[in-house]
Amino acid sequence: MVVGEFTASSIANEQDRLEEDQREKLKTSKVDYAKLDSDVAALKLLAAKGNLAEALEGLLNLEKQHRLGEDATATKAACAAILEVLFKAKDWKALNEHIVLLAKRRSQLKQVVQAFVRQAMGYVDQAPDKETRVELIKTLQTVTEGKIYVEIERARLTRRLAGIWEEEGKIDEAADTLQEVAVETFGAMAKTEKIFYILEQVRLCLDRKDFIRAQILAKKVSPRAFVEQPNKKGQATGEVGIEGTTIEAPDAGTPTLEELKLRYYELLIRYHEHQDAYLEICRCYKAIAAMPSVAEDAKRAATVLRKICWFVVLAPTSSDQVTLLTDAAATKALEELPAYKDLLQAFITPEVVWWGVFSKRYADEMAAQEDVFGGPGGAARLKALRLRVTEHNVLVVAKYYSRLTLARLAELLDLPVEEAEERLSEMVVAGAVTAKINRPAGIVRFALRRAPAEHLNGWAANIRRLLEVVERATQDIQKESMVHKVPIGVA
Repeated sequence: MVVGEFTASSIANEQDRLEEDQREKLKTSKVDYAKLDSDVAALKLLAAKGNLAEALEGLLNLEKQHRLGEDATATKAACAAILEVLFKAKDWKALNEHIVLLAKRRSQLKQVVQAFVRQAMGYVDQAPDKETRVELIKTLQTVTEGKIYVEIERARLTRRLAGIWEEEGKIDEAADTLQEVAVETFGAMAKTEKIFYILEQVRLCLDRKDFIRAQILAKKVSPRAFVEQPNKKGQATGEVGIEGTTIEAPDAGTPTLEELKLRYYELLIRYHEHQDAYLEICRCYKAIAAMPSVAEDAKRAATVLRKICWFVVLAPTSSDQVTLLTDAAATKALEELPAYKDLLQAFITPEVVWWGVFSKRYADEMAAQEDVFGGPGGAARLKALRLRVTEHNVLVVAKYYSRLTLARLAELLDLPVEEAEERLSEMVVAGAVTAKINRPAGIVRFALRRAPAEHLNGWAANIRRLLEVVERATQDIQKESMVHKVPIGVA
């Protein structure tokens, strides 16, 4: 290249050199903050009088001067003044443009970007209409995209945008918007705000009937996360997290850890209700009952205890169900609910429960539990309760009988013969009981199921006894052969 030739690269290099020289000069000079404040105030007054363009030009020059001097405090003041005059002028279009402009300026300081983004977030709720609010949020999302130092601000903006879509009834859009952010990777976000954000994602997925994604998101929150961690300073701000990151205070309106725990289990109950996982629902209610705020409120604790009793009874018979049933029956608070104590004892005591008597006795209690036996799933749960009573009766019959007729079994189960045979067959297939049905004779035989190891041990014992008999016979034959001097095998 000829010396002195003007090309795009040479002009750019020259501009870089001039800016670098200017930056070095500004670094060595001290900023007069009093003069800065007076200049900013004068330019704000100029903008208030209607000379907005001239005021913006002056503020942008101040911003450039202190940005090149790498003075974060002065640059913040200049950027804050730019956004303030545009907000007061209600020029929302220019406000969005200048937010992008300030973020894209060369060598812009991270602290400055974070400061004016937070300032602009305060203008969102003061926007005149929804379109302006959405446009401002999307502008701030564009500015914060890919920048770790404003990831928390981006997450909060995304939550606001999802809230707008939800208010309009656009649940799918709200769920998709909120799922764009993976807050579990944010090291500086407070634990309560993280949990609240994830629970909002789960709630929207449940609202849109996306139960698979709701389960995946819910697994990001562990029950151990709700254990209070003692803070030496007694406050969230100033707490140090991973790799020395300072954890910021949660956003305004973030629920407490105990409120989040209650919301977490309520969302899990919604999910398990869709799956008809009554045992898991019972466990969720037990966790809620153990919370201090619930345990201290006698009325609320009694309501939760009723739910525990019904769902542990509705759960299919298993070792876990038996354990929960026994624990629930041993609860001291159940003394104040005698009807529910008798309900659990009916399924613990090895006695036949007559469905006609049972349904009449607990008809009022079932009617009072509208959220259990009412609504779209109420009929299915009532049917499940009838099935649990039948299963309990089959287990009782298997305990006391080794052989009985199908007709007698149907009488004890209070069912038609065909349905009694069907229920017994289901329990045999499930492994709950061991029985054989002689259909031509109409006889049922109950027997204890032997484990494979027991069968093998029995076979081994039989073979051992057989070999002992063979060995003893062989010895007797050899003895007789020696006494009578008759060789074995001689005719």
